[in-house]
Amino acid sequence: MKLTDIVETSRRVSETGGRREKIEQLADALRRAGPDEVPLAVAYLAGELPQGRIGIGPAKLRAAGPDHAASEPSLELLEVDADLDAIAAVSGPGSEAERGRLLTHLLARATRREQEFLGRLLLGELRQGALEGIMVEAVARAVDVPASAVRRALMFSGDLGQVAPAAFREGREGLARFSIQLFRPVQPMLAGTADDVAEAFDRLETAALEYKLDGARVQVHRAGDDVRVYTRKLNDVTTAVPELVERVRALPVDEIILDGEALAFREDGRPQPFQVTMRRFGRKLDVEEMCRELPLDAFFFDILYLDGTSLADLPARDRLDAMSGLIPEKLAVPRIITSDPNRAEAFLREALEVGHEGLVAKSLDASYEAGRRGGSWLKLKPAHTLDLVVLAAEWGSGRRRGWLSNLHLGARDPASGGFVMLGKTFKGLKDQTLEWQTRRLLELEVSRDAHTVYVRPELVVEIAFDGVQESPTYPGGMALRFARVKRYRPDKRPEDADTVEAVRRVYERRA
Repeated sequence: MKLTDIVETSRRVSETGGRREKIEQLADALRRAGPDEVPLAVAYLAGELPQGRIGIGPAKLRAAGPDHAASEPSLELLEVDADLDAIAAVSGPGSEAERGRLLTHLLARATRREQEFLGRLLLGELRQGALEGIMVEAVARAVDVPASAVRRALMFSGDLGQVAPAAFREGREGLARFSIQLFRPVQPMLAGTADDVAEAFDRLETAALEYKLDGARVQVHRAGDDVRVYTRKLNDVTTAVPELVERVRALPVDEIILDGEALAFREDGRPQPFQVTMRRFGRKLDVEEMCRELPLDAFFFDILYLDGTSLADLPARDRLDAMSGLIPEKLAVPRIITSDPNRAEAFLREALEVGHEGLVAKSLDASYEAGRRGGSWLKLKPAHTLDLVVLAAEWGSGRRRGWLSNLHLGARDPASGGFVMLGKTFKGLKDQTLEWQTRRLLELEVSRDAHTVYVRPELVVEIAFDGVQESPTYPGGMALRFARVKRYRPDKRPEDADTVEAVRRVYERRA
């Protein structure tokens, strides 16, 4: 398969508004890929490099750009991948010059359109509307299997580049072979939002209600004495949290995978703010000192694997039964199971009084759907908040001169694969945050004008707001009222941000 096939598919997909049409175009391209090319086609069309970051930024890309382009497309997909492997492998003295030479050699053999495509791919700026959710459906369409089968395999693998070839080779049988494995973390199941207890019970009827802890999401795997702890981004942080390791090591099991939260507490027993807990997960830590200064407690709310058996496909009531008697009360998230709204309201007040964010209402019938934000789990919080992505920032004035201050905020649009702007805010930002966000946003800069720096949509920020109103100013026709920054969410990816449809539901409930 030639690179130009991917480039042209990307162009057509970016120009297509409808989700169904995007999926069909992507599926058609995947059908034309050879067995060894499928993982590359999936990755490139999703805007990802299999090699990850390879040390090429905007300045290096400009410097390596040749002064000419090929007149006819000739680059093969596997040829491009081999060249990128070579660039990624360069290290040692003179590595920058060698990376530049190899990149120039690759780009010189590409057409102008291919050069533009490769440049955006290298910089992580390829946003043609083929994010992972759409790619899952495209793989399913290409091989005529249910999308749910592809999603399930992806849940256990974590890599669509592994799942797609199995689907093409063996169909549903190949996908069924993917299962949960110890020490291969899965993406965490996510919660949608309900306005209040009444709405949650309208949607779930009888539910498990749990404290919503404002901590760090952790997934803990154990086999014998070997215990490893992963973040919601699936990073291994075992060495940073020895107290969590010891608590799980003490459980009366041989093998287990648990989902939960790590949380630090103040001396008065109330939880520390999220940012304080996250200090335990920094890159450079004096672990012993941090354990004394900021000890962590673990609270587990789900179990995915126990002594050789996967529990992820079981309904939540069975997973809760498996945890009962196994997880001591001090390691379990406070929980009740009820269909009584009055009891739920009292439990919500109790959670808020002891300093937690609210509740999570969970369906007792739902399996564990990794990486999905659906209606089986619903957050109940008294304040409106959304996880949005920073699209740009304006330079401040007065006391904030020299800092990037006024943030442009966007919600995720699954149909286009991009983000829909919902407004701006400079409220809630302290000086320390302004300094940090200026440095970070300049690292993500893709362009600027006299007042605004436009950035790669990578930073997720939690925004509190009072409501959503109609607005002709923004493309989604909506704007947040009295938006203010609550905190940055370094533990979340842009793909975890709230969708424009979630914002629209808030608007429609208030209209």
